[in-house]
Amino acid sequence: MRALVIHAPHDLRLEAVPTAPLGPHDVLVRIAAGGICGSDLHYFHHGGFGTVRLKEPMVLGHEVAGTIAAVGAGVTRVAPGDKVAVNPSAPCSHCRYCRMGLRNQCLDMRFYGSAMRFPHVQGAFREEMVVPEGQAVKMAAGVDIALAAMCEPFAVALHAVAQAGDLAGRRVLVSGCGPIGCLVIIAARRAAAAEIVATDIAPAALAIAGEVGAGRLVDVSAGTAELADLAADKGQVDVVFECSGNPQAIAGAIEVARPGGTIVTVGLGGDVPLPMNAIVAKELLLRGSFRFDSEFDLAARLVSQGSVDLSPLLTATFPVEEAGAAFAHASDRSRAMKVQIRFGDDF
Repeated sequence: MRALVIHAPHDLRLEAVPTAPLGPHDVLVRIAAGGICGSDLHYFHHGGFGTVRLKEPMVLGHEVAGTIAAVGAGVTRVAPGDKVAVNPSAPCSHCRYCRMGLRNQCLDMRFYGSAMRFPHVQGAFREEMVVPEGQAVKMAAGVDIALAAMCEPFAVALHAVAQAGDLAGRRVLVSGCGPIGCLVIIAARRAAAAEIVATDIAPAALAIAGEVGAGRLVDVSAGTAELADLAADKGQVDVVFECSGNPQAIAGAIEVARPGGTIVTVGLGGDVPLPMNAIVAKELLLRGSFRFDSEFDLAARLVSQGSVDLSPLLTATFPVEEAGAAFAHASDRSRAMKVQIRFGDDF
């Protein structure tokens, strides 16, 4: 069975790896589609991010979907032939945070395609993989498998929107319109936000943001003067979702947020200085958002029902044999939003 294995920066190989044995509560998934995430790009270009570094070869990928090929004797949730989205998170269910209901903060989390642990948790960019049945979430029979593979990033966006509380009738600003930012726009629109403003430095990203629901698009590549009206009278925005991780964007979010407003930080960009006087004086609520938990099942349900349209984000698909070209394309924000890799013929 073939898989995409990263050995070092820009050393990505399609090579044979073994398939794990099928346990009584496991399923064998024939992978059809896998989306390239920002973390995959960090491993590809830099061998990791922050203090997380590759220490051994690792199969990349965690945004995948496919078809059940076989099931263990004790499996009851899915059957051979079912389409599934694979949830890459496996919290321990026993630590303090799991018992508190904060399973995304698990102290012993296993997440596909992650070098945070050693040995690394091998990823899902492979032709087939064995997963516990609870991580194979059944999709509608007629769902586009490419959209099913977007359940994971959509779950991240749904969790971020949940962190903000009720958005009905609110003015929302999304800073950074990469895949997660655009998915946040879709989630905020579903949550009945009255107005959605999107900012970015890439015209192509802003165009997709407009297609999925942002009513006002602001190119901030030359500065934030166009946002002056939103900064007036201490701020005009109820909720800001900061999805870029850029220090200047975080400062801008604090400037446009109204007194008593909420800023949800989703993007990762390292440590940044904060204008604490403004945060205190405006009584802002600053919240982080990390991964997801129950939102994965919600994402799968919404995609299966056709309640949301994620298709504008899918900008290119490459066969697994052209994975190098896929990663190069995904690295170019002027052309790419979400790039997927095709495994086999079940696409």
